Amino acid sequence: MAIAQLSSPRSGTSVQGKTPAAQRGPRRYEHVLLGLLGLGAVFGGWQLFTSLGIVDPTFASSPIGLFGALVDYIRSGAIWAPLSSTLSTVAWGIGISLVVGIPLGLIIGRSRILHGLTEPLISIMYSVPYVVFLPIIIFWFGIDQQARIVIVIWSSIFPLLINVVAGSRNLDLSYLHVAQVYCASRFLTLRAVALPATSPYILAGVRQAVGRGLVGAIVAELFMGSAGMGYLVQKQTSNFQMDEAMAAIAVIAVVAITLTRAVAYFERRFTSWSTST
Repeated sequence: MAIAQLSSPRSGTSVQGKTPAAQRGPRRYEHVLLGLLGLGAVFGGWQLFTSLGIVDPTFASSPIGLFGALVDYIRSGAIWAPLSSTLSTVAWGIGISLVVGIPLGLIIGRSRILHGLTEPLISIMYSVPYVVFLPIIIFWFGIDQQARIVIVIWSSIFPLLINVVAGSRNLDLSYLHVAQVYCASRFLTLRAVALPATSPYILAGVRQAVGRGLVGAIVAELFMGSAGMGYLVQKQTSNFQMDEAMAAIAVIAVVAITLTRAVAYFERRFTSWSTST
């Protein structure tokens, strides 16, 4: 005998079940709690090994030394100049990559000929580590901020292109049929149809581009920088000031997590329709 499931006339949810938002809430807090427990276990084991002498804090620092150096950085203000230099390089590189990569990816994705011509080149440039091109970039652009911005663009534009091209090539045919019915031009189709429809792919590409762009900026500062967080880590490590070096690395990690989580938030916020049923 079937039992009818009672539901609330206002919310449309069953009495026996919970709403999806109510189910996601505890899981979200559980995920954060597990992450904090994992970090606590790592720092606790690290401090234990240094206290027992298993790990030499002279070469590996310690959590206590790291947090002490981080507090000193913040109090003295010595962290803000290199941090702003790195963020400026990343912002310029990612901005140029977005302005160039999104329109170019849409055009390549909607053109069979252009896709055939550029797909091997994009795959090669994405697969080959950009570090091997550092001597050529130094020879062409020098070692100032301009060269570092070029490396950020190089490291971030290709994952963005790959995602945008994939989204542009996988458009729903019904969208294109509607554009044809209204006699939309190619430019209008790209702007009003392809761009909104590929937004999930674009934001996924932006998330990858931000992460790779930050890595590119740090690598560039390690090899050719006179400012920035990468240069700060290299300088402190060369002087065997491992507490200060690990504190700078911790700041880089916080920046990386903040940027990727921010892009992931916008990705969930503006592309929830793509996964709705």
